[in-house]
Amino acid sequence: MPTYDYECDACGYKMELFQGINDPVKKKCPECGKQKLRRLFGSGAAIVFKGSGFYQTDYRSESYKKAAKADSSSKSESKSSSKKSDSKPAKKSKGTD
Repeated sequence: MPTYDYECDACGYKMELFQGINDPVKKKCPECGKQKLRRLFGSGAAIVFKGSGFYQTDYRSESYKKAAKADSSSKSESKSSSKKSDSKPAKKSKGTD
């Protein structure tokens, strides 16, 4: 639910109101009691996405997470084994030919 900014045209009172998108616009000023309250346009009308749950990766299944973890661990194992096999061969000593 968004937060809306309101201002009273009679007394100049300003406030923020947390209300649903389908809720009716408030008209009565809580300060002076007149029907001069109006909703302002601005950042209050925008929806702000905060927290987790807004990205595709936040909803990955447990089986996907396990498979990805196994895949990353197998890649790290293959890197360590390839480092061992990439070692240089022993040098031949000169003059023994």
